[in-house]
Amino acid sequence: MQTGATNGDIIGEVTKMARVSPTKKEKEKTFRAFLIELAVYAVFVTGYFFLVLHFLSGWLQNLNLHHVKLYALLSIVLIIGQAVVLESVTTWLMRLLRGRSE
Repeated sequence: MQTGATNGDIIGEVTKMARVSPTKKEKEKTFRAFLIELAVYAVFVTGYFFLVLHFLSGWLQNLNLHHVKLYALLSIVLIIGQAVVLESVTTWLMRLLRGRSE
């Protein structure tokens, strides 16, 4: 910035600086982090699926046969619970990994 610049000049220069697009290196870093997070999340979802299948399948099948409305409600709760817990665990793990790598 130049000495004696007006407020309009300063705001214009700051606006130009704010519009700079990310570099190729930043894009690659973000894409790599996304792929790692996607892979970790896929492992957690698969593990969750097999845990529910192993521990709850008989009970859920019985619930489906005899109490359909309760089964539907419980299924929705399990889906929402899975999303919240797995997203929290994945976010925590990625923060832990990024903190050590950067």
